Amino acid sequence: MKLWPFKVIEGPADTPKISVSYEGETKEFFAEEISSMVLRKMKETAEEYTGKPVKNAVITVPAYFNESQRQATKDAGAIAGLNIISMINDPTAAAIAYGLNINKSLIKIKKKKKNVLVFDLGGGTFDVSILTIVEGAHSIKVKAVSGEAHLGGEDFDNHMVDHCVREFKRKWEKDLTRNKKALGRLRCACEKAKRILSCDTQTSIELDCLHGGIDLCMKFSQAKFEELNMGYFDRCMETVEACLRDTKMKKSSVHEVMLVGGSTRIPKIQLMLQKLFYGKELCKSLNPDEAVAYGAAVMAAKLNPNSDKIRFGDLVLLDVTPLSLGIQLMGEIFDVVIPRNTTIPRKKSRIYRTAFENQTSIDIRVYQGERARSTDNHLLGMFTVSGIPPVRKRHVQVKVCFEIDANGILTVKAKILATRQNNKLTITNEKGRLCKEEIEKMVKDADKYKHEDREFKKKADALNALHYYNKQLKYIPSSSSNNSSF
Repeated sequence: MKLWPFKVIEGPADTPKISVSYEGETKEFFAEEISSMVLRKMKETAEEYTGKPVKNAVITVPAYFNESQRQATKDAGAIAGLNIISMINDPTAAAIAYGLNINKSLIKIKKKKKNVLVFDLGGGTFDVSILTIVEGAHSIKVKAVSGEAHLGGEDFDNHMVDHCVREFKRKWEKDLTRNKKALGRLRCACEKAKRILSCDTQTSIELDCLHGGIDLCMKFSQAKFEELNMGYFDRCMETVEACLRDTKMKKSSVHEVMLVGGSTRIPKIQLMLQKLFYGKELCKSLNPDEAVAYGAAVMAAKLNPNSDKIRFGDLVLLDVTPLSLGIQLMGEIFDVVIPRNTTIPRKKSRIYRTAFENQTSIDIRVYQGERARSTDNHLLGMFTVSGIPPVRKRHVQVKVCFEIDANGILTVKAKILATRQNNKLTITNEKGRLCKEEIEKMVKDADKYKHEDREFKKKADALNALHYYNKQLKYIPSSSSNNSSF
């Protein structure tokens, strides 16, 4: 937040809101609204390209997203005017794209199945998935996922920015951190330098009048970039090893290591990954920026009943849940109902008993995570089941059922077996998420901004046309008559 050029303020129910200046006014947006703007732009681009309206969409999310983040993404799609027909994990989508061209390689290694490790390092998230692709990619089964929802190229940029800020302060004794505009410019320059350092050993960061009339000019080497971010690179390799341990798979059993995401172009990451797998050549056959979108398009074609050109029509996709799901017991104990890396869709039930004398209701707190104490995990939501007959403790049984659909959306139901009283929770409106009315309001706001953007573009195009016309007039030759005058 210290490095962002915009403000983050507290919204209702302790949710973050982004505060920006728009046409001289201060506007506040939920994260879902910002995400919906990106999706709406993509929707418009697709409509321009195809010449047809786009209503349905397959959206991919980082594999390590929790239930709340997945639902928030679904809300963003609704605000953008899209009907989300499926949500799949980024590495799984990349594996689908990879699977389209796998037949020859399967024949080459004389195996009916191929174990693929997808190393997905993007701008803000990091996922590692191990998948088994069977019989020419007609079946893709996810074995395990691991990763971090807050690790990626932006973190590498942050370390570069921090280094430049320290050097600027050391040399000029001026603090850049209070100048948001200067930090924004510096961030863009650092991101550009990072991309250059993926193919060159050295580059320069040059910015005129960055702060207090002082120019910034400093050289940045590939070695310095690696030194600043080695801690992040090591964490990436540790995550890969943890994912392998989850599957109880040896490194030699991995037939292919696939690179996905722009940050996998960093030479040091490729070198460390190659060393981890005993010098194995990394798979670079797919564009790391396009692989996920390509796989999502294949999935969308498969789900489209009118599509008859897709070669992947008989695709069987078996994904897993990235984190354990369960409820809180007495003493803040986290009782896991669905363990991490369980194949989805999945439905699982467990019987619990009342904990107190004459207990008439029970609060079901649903958590997601890997810690033994419930409060150390992420609270997805809670609900109450009432109508329990007031009897001695442990005499009443409550059946709790967890159900995850193919999109990874969770529904939790609880029923008192003696009285058949029941209640349920779908992870949609837990603390911090949007209700139906809020989403509808955001859809209207998005349409309003869309109209304003269209009017702005018309004015900008008209102004550009006027400038061009004036420029053309400037070069029109005068009349051949010698008496011509202005």
